[in-house]
Amino acid sequence: MSTCTKSARAATLFAAFAVLAATVGAASASTVGAASASSSQDAPATGSGPVTSTLKGSARLAYPVPTEDIRVSVDARSDYKSADWSLPEPGKSSGTFRIVHRGDPVDGKPGWVNWGEFKVDCLSTGGPTATVTGRIVRAGGDTGAWDDYVKRGVRMGVSFYVGDKSGDKKGGAPSRVGITAGNKEGEPMLTKCMASAADSPVIEGGYTLKDKFPAR
Repeated sequence: MSTCTKSARAATLFAAFAVLAATVGAASASTVGAASASSSQDAPATGSGPVTSTLKGSARLAYPVPTEDIRVSVDARSDYKSADWSLPEPGKSSGTFRIVHRGDPVDGKPGWVNWGEFKVDCLSTGGPTATVTGRIVRAGGDTGAWDDYVKRGVRMGVSFYVGDKSGDKKGGAPSRVGITAGNKEGEPMLTKCMASAADSPVIEGGYTLKDKFPAR
């Protein structure tokens, strides 16, 4: 056999082993990632039948003004035709979520509170993340800050990253929440199942997320 032929075969074998190693490495990384995610969340269904997701809880969020706080509570459910990743939007969603903004008395001025309650029209979940949207159905408080939203039936969105409940104490990632405000008059309404990134850390309370478990 010529030296050129031996060199060509060696190059071919080397390329084949390189492809195999890359494939095995990717598969191993995928398996480890899936195992890590399931350690703090219920393992999602993998079959083709209908599945359900739920998100429940209440929490106070970090806020830059020390005399004010924002709390988000949610009780939402969604039903999917299957756990197929190509069908990310649920067929039916239900439930409510509430956003409360409260201020303490400051410099002789009285404390105040404003809140809005929303009827869920989408709960979309994936692993430790969830997005909830809904139209406001009622509001209350001291300043009427939500009155215009109620009049126009505005939709708002909330995104959730449900982390390790131990937070940073044991190296786990704390939960985070992101709130997407409603549209101004004359602007397009927020699309269902859409919300900004979950950027505000949870500092009190928490949430329980069950992602796409077999429907009962």
